[in-house]
Amino acid sequence: MHLSQIKGPQDASWVVARTGDAAHIVKGVETVYDLAQKAIAAGRGLVEQVAVQGLGEAVDLTKAAAAGRLQLPLSHPDPAHLHMTGTGLTHLGSASARDAMHAKLTGSETLTDSMKMFRMGLEGGRPEAGGVGAQPEWFYKGNGFAAVAPGAPLTAPGFAEDGGEEPEIAGVYIVGPDGVVHRVGWALGNEFSDHVVERVNYLWLAHSKLRVASYGPEILVGDLPADVRGMSRIRRDGAVIWEKPFLSGEANMSHTIANLEHHHFKYDIFRQPGDVHVHFFGTATLSVADGIKTQAGDIFEIESPVFGQPLRNSLAFAPATPGAQNVKAL
Repeated sequence: MHLSQIKGPQDASWVVARTGDAAHIVKGVETVYDLAQKAIAAGRGLVEQVAVQGLGEAVDLTKAAAAGRLQLPLSHPDPAHLHMTGTGLTHLGSASARDAMHAKLTGSETLTDSMKMFRMGLEGGRPEAGGVGAQPEWFYKGNGFAAVAPGAPLTAPGFAEDGGEEPEIAGVYIVGPDGVVHRVGWALGNEFSDHVVERVNYLWLAHSKLRVASYGPEILVGDLPADVRGMSRIRRDGAVIWEKPFLSGEANMSHTIANLEHHHFKYDIFRQPGDVHVHFFGTATLSVADGIKTQAGDIFEIESPVFGQPLRNSLAFAPATPGAQNVKAL
């Protein structure tokens, strides 16, 4: 089953459940957040809760996307209580890239910190079930104010050096009233970043990641396939200027999902009742690695048959703000 949210008439919000090609409005709830809270309170899974709620009229999600009616598939009533984070250096990449990486790892040259982190994942990122493995690279992207709906523009700040896509799988979670973390499911994500800033010095990674991001339009409820395959592309003036397949899922990762989840939710601050978390699991496919320089008006498109509707967002740049940010004393 897949879940999504779309705009209805008179600013209404509809929850849509899709099984196969059939998509229907879920009765009695306006948001996936409300649906999940009901399921948690009743001790049910989401599939069972949807059955309890009942289904209403059919919905054409492709037409809803064309009409600009897609919403984030999971949000929080208070955006400050939605946290977007991510982990990097988690994916193996293509076979050729993997061979090249292993050749460097077994060589005698001094390893960069990034290569050391990648090696830690290769050697210790896949513990036995119930075990704890190596910590991954971790970063913070922002709260719900930085979450951009599918179809809306990803706007880089005026001081940005770049605005680049990162096609990823995101886990979406709600923390229950007792502090137990509940995974709602999985979504396509564009973990939008500034790769020019990141390349200056790896200590600027934190700056490069403080950007908006998008995820959805649909949440896959249940297990994530071990081998996820999709396509990432950029359209400019109606033409595709770059496209490349991307791989995800544990068969293509140096860490298990459970290990990455553990190292995020082991912190008490990330287990606050009612909070929503959107965690991006990384990628090995970037247009900037192929020399692509994005520009305002480009359309990012990320798709995979596992997730149904593609994730599309245009690129925009905010006007440059002259002068420094002045802080006033009270």
